[in-house]
Amino acid sequence: MTAELVRGQNHPVSHSRVEIRVSAGTPVLALVSLADEQGRFSGDGILAHPGAGSLPGIQAPGELAERHTLAVDLDAVAADVHRLGVLLVLPPGGPVRFGAVPASYVSVADPQGAEIAGYTLTGLDAETAVIALELYRRQGAWKVRAVGQGYAEGLGALLTDGGLPAAEATALAAAALRTASRAADPVPVSGAPYAGTPGPAPAEGTAPGGGDGAAAPTSGPATLSYVHPRRRTSAEPPEPAPPAAPAPQPGQHPTPVAGDASGWSMEERLYNQVWGMFEDLARTVAAYRSAVDFADSRMDRELDEALSDPRHRLGGSGNAARDTARARRDELVSQAQAVLDRDLLQLTAECEVVEPALPAAYARWDNPVWHGHRMPEEGPLALRLGDLHLPERPGLRIPMLVRVPLERGLWIDNGRTGSEAAMAMDTDRLRRIAMDMAVAYAVRLLAVHPAGRFSVHVIDAAGAGAASLAPLVRAGVLAGPPAAGAAGVTEPLARLTRRVDLVQMALRAGAPEDLPPDVDTAEQLLIVHDFPHGFDDRAVTQLRYLADEGAAVGVHLLMVADRDEASAYGPLLDPLWRSLMRLSPVPDGYLADPWVHHAWTFEADLPPQGSSVLEQTLERVAQARRTTRP
Repeated sequence: MTAELVRGQNHPVSHSRVEIRVSAGTPVLALVSLADEQGRFSGDGILAHPGAGSLPGIQAPGELAERHTLAVDLDAVAADVHRLGVLLVLPPGGPVRFGAVPASYVSVADPQGAEIAGYTLTGLDAETAVIALELYRRQGAWKVRAVGQGYAEGLGALLTDGGLPAAEATALAAAALRTASRAADPVPVSGAPYAGTPGPAPAEGTAPGGGDGAAAPTSGPATLSYVHPRRRTSAEPPEPAPPAAPAPQPGQHPTPVAGDASGWSMEERLYNQVWGMFEDLARTVAAYRSAVDFADSRMDRELDEALSDPRHRLGGSGNAARDTARARRDELVSQAQAVLDRDLLQLTAECEVVEPALPAAYARWDNPVWHGHRMPEEGPLALRLGDLHLPERPGLRIPMLVRVPLERGLWIDNGRTGSEAAMAMDTDRLRRIAMDMAVAYAVRLLAVHPAGRFSVHVIDAAGAGAASLAPLVRAGVLAGPPAAGAAGVTEPLARLTRRVDLVQMALRAGAPEDLPPDVDTAEQLLIVHDFPHGFDDRAVTQLRYLADEGAAVGVHLLMVADRDEASAYGPLLDPLWRSLMRLSPVPDGYLADPWVHHAWTFEADLPPQGSSVLEQTLERVAQARRTTRP
């Protein structure tokens, strides 16, 4: 039985040899792209097209036609290839967009010719090059996903967005299209976004394709990005990969393995695996919601037809028609629910394997890794801020990781107008939780960096955060006592502003080592509590400068503030709030994924009630500083 996929839905592929069948409503060029685990193109042999030689495991597709059959041997595909994209491209001189031609149908069939899964590309408009299906590796097994997204600017834009330099993408796109058309028009190349991506546009202030989040939500959820910085921390060879799980039998799920993603180190592989889990959950739920919406719209249409038919106005035939429509709807929803449950079960199993294997920087505070934690010799790749989940399975939590060094400041919103959950909470309790979050983040940053490589400053002008700050003060790990009063605000802001200026000048002069001896070269974190209390106009200007310029030279901002309390400044501070990544101290659904823009609920990660893990961690940090101090 063929699995009829909707956009975002996936299905297991239990055969290593498969056929990709394309039936288009107009002559198209069918291509196969080869990408790594993050969907990036690099090196030679990334596109199977009529003008290219045969690539391992892939039969080069035919020339321009309405129907195509592509043979794929998944066992023969190169080990570093994790995604095979089935691309459909309109040739120059043909139809100007996919929205103007009948919907194409693409399927995957087994060696005997029986279809495994199929997908009808509906909802397209201005696209001229689309990714129809994607075959991808997941925990040692292959799956097929319905994508149905593309680019109005053509094949060149698709290749450029996948990581190819513009010139290389232009040349490759031209070579692929040369056999399809004799037109002399150049192949368009652009970094244009998907023309057919569903969901709301990212909110103002979001970080497209590389930020870690956004400021307060405006027109829609702020968009998260797990884009990998491709950092290399060592010239050493990659760590050995974990043992591969046994290949699953047909109909069985693959056994999850922690660290089975690509990467230079186990930390990097786990980071990429979390990224993959985040994407899988987003697309799985999108497919379910799309299927339910389709079932509902189909039932509504059938009910309207039944009510408008004069034959159903007498007797019981009208009731029978309505019952039939509702039964069809329930059957479709039941099928979608079964697929959702299957995928969620597999993701839950993967989370249960991955979570205990995470390093301290990625781990929850209740993870046993903290009991034996020791100060590292180099900084981490990313930092865990909390968990993300969707209403279809609230218990399935995906770690929310942000890259470090932090590319943007953080803002913990302690105002009661940010969400319904905040409005329902006592003001004092909300503010205490927000400040406890800031302290937990500071402790985590100190603990996962080498001793002395991170300095923490605090501005608490009113002294309202003293209870939360007490563990940091007792451990003696702050760069100085928390600054109190209006006079106390001036000194840390002036010192950190001077540091930013001096480092910027040294970098521009090409002499980053020529800094005055009193300049602390460690990464700096400034915690500001209850802004704008104690701030005058000059201090506000300095804070905005640190938010804009500091992160690039190692000065990071963590604000605990209620935006409404700074309303007297009006729009003057709007750029400040937008430059920061807003975090809620209470569970709140305001963050969006970059694929289908679900509204994800964020929950901060705090030490368990009554636990001494924070104090024990601070003791290790203080001890490491004492032993490494000259």
